[in-house]
Amino acid sequence: MVSGGNEPDLAGVLRRKLGAERGKWALREVTKAADAFAAEYHRDALTHLRPVLETEAADVPEVRELHGLILYRLRRWRAAVRELEAFATLTRSCEQAPVLADCYRALQRWDKVDELWEELRHESPSAELVTEGRIVAAGALADRGSLAEAVALLAEGWRAPRKPQEFHLRRAYALADLYDRGGDQPAARRLFAWIDRHSPGFGDATDRLADLSA
Repeated sequence: MVSGGNEPDLAGVLRRKLGAERGKWALREVTKAADAFAAEYHRDALTHLRPVLETEAADVPEVRELHGLILYRLRRWRAAVRELEAFATLTRSCEQAPVLADCYRALQRWDKVDELWEELRHESPSAELVTEGRIVAAGALADRGSLAEAVALLAEGWRAPRKPQEFHLRRAYALADLYDRGGDQPAARRLFAWIDRHSPGFGDATDRLADLSA
C-alpha cells in the first residue's frame, strides 16, 4: 500500500502515466486516500481516490490495491475481489491474499478460500501473512460447520511466543473463540488469559475471560 517507503516510486509511475502536473495531483489524492484509510475514514478515502480511478492511473498496482482495501472495509466484497485479484495479477504478489480470501469467505466461495490458503501455505511469504491466511481459512471451515477442523488448523504448530506481535494475538483470539464455541472453555480461558496478560484491552478478550471465569 501507499506509504513513505514507496511514495517516490509511485510518484514516478504517476508522472509517467499522467504527466508532471497531473501526476503530482494524483499523488496528493492517493496519499490523502491512504491517510484516510489508515484513520478508518473509508468513505472519505474512496472520495479522494475516485477521481484518480477515472484517469489512466487506475491500473497502477498501488492504486488498485488501495481501492480494493477500501472496498473491503466498506464490505463491497465483489468489487473488492475484482481490484485485489487485479493487484495480485499485476504484481504476482500474495501480499493481500488473506484479505482476498476473506472477501471470498464473505461470498461463500469456499473453493477460492481453500485455494488461496494452499497458495499461502506453499509460498510461506512471511509468518504474518501465513497466520492471517490461516485465520481466514479456519474461519471459513467454522462457517461451514467444520468446527473441529477449524480448531485443528489454528492449533497446528501453535506455540505462545514470549513477545507476541499483533498477528500472534489475532491467532490466539481466533483459536480461543473456536475453543469457546466448541465447548472447551478451559482451553479458551487459558488463551484469553494469555492475550489479556500480554495485551490488556486487545479486542474484547478481557470481557470474554471474565465471562468464562464467572
